[in-house]
Amino acid sequence: MTVASAPGKIILVGEHAVVYGRPAVAVPVSQVRARAAVERASEGQGIAIIAKDLGQRILLGGEEGWRSSDPLARTVIGTLNHLGLSRGQDLTISVESDIPIARGLGSGAAVSTAIVRAMAQHFSRDLSPQEVSQIVFGVERIHHGTPSGIDNTVIAYERPIYFVQGKAVETLAVGKALNLLIGDTGESSPTKDVVGAVRRRWQQSPPRYEFLFDRIAQIAARVRQAMAEGDLVQVGRLMDENHQLLRELGVSSPLLDSLVRAASDRGALGAKLSGAGRGGNMIALVTPAKRRGLEEALLSSGAERVIATEVPPSRNGSPAAEIWKRATSFNEGTV
Repeated sequence: MTVASAPGKIILVGEHAVVYGRPAVAVPVSQVRARAAVERASEGQGIAIIAKDLGQRILLGGEEGWRSSDPLARTVIGTLNHLGLSRGQDLTISVESDIPIARGLGSGAAVSTAIVRAMAQHFSRDLSPQEVSQIVFGVERIHHGTPSGIDNTVIAYERPIYFVQGKAVETLAVGKALNLLIGDTGESSPTKDVVGAVRRRWQQSPPRYEFLFDRIAQIAARVRQAMAEGDLVQVGRLMDENHQLLRELGVSSPLLDSLVRAASDRGALGAKLSGAGRGGNMIALVTPAKRRGLEEALLSSGAERVIATEVPPSRNGSPAAEIWKRATSFNEGTV
């Protein structure tokens, strides 16, 4: 049995504007992960995909099975195509995830990434992060309609990134660890719906929305510099500014705003919604000393759960290849 996993992700700054060619900063959330296991099956079974979390069992085979638009099926098909392998495989692929769905944490991209990694390892093939990202991006179109590509990129590289659609990936230097609390509203927020709503408003008033996107782009560039310098106070202030701009875009919600205020009132360095908005998650940049009090404040203000994560400082001599090697390690045995 071959097992691989992939992390969740959050967008630190730049969501929505990133769809329109502006930069965004995103970081992996390794505390929550999706996992995939691939094992040989009896001859003639075909490819069975089992997702217990979703109550799904998909059997690929025959014309209907291969035409399936289900994201899990498309991930497997896309991986076989990329690897140049026949569809006549007999495999059982099991997936599970503790990443909340439709909350801005990249659950769909993480599940797809885990499947791609596990299948590549099962067939003793070495895929680069860029190749994995490309395969998963094709599946992201099913999830989100017109995705920016940021989810599949940060999850495939499993490093903080400065992302601009259509440009080379830039992994970020981190001068000082970022301690983040992710407040889950418990409210689903389908990215496709919210991105579509913003696009309609942008089409109605291009100058206003282009102005807002430009301001968000400036914030992302300043956050990149502040992260490299380890200036967490500046990162926090810029997160606050970004949240106000997202409110102007119309993608916040009463609960998100309430959680952001609660974090600010209890001493967070900065707080904002993260992801599509209108539900999903908010994030707060905190100091270790205030983490527990802030976590309690978020829960008492309506968060369904709080996930604590840390973005560690960069280490000299720790290139993307080494992180990729660790992320794709696999074991023979039970899941």
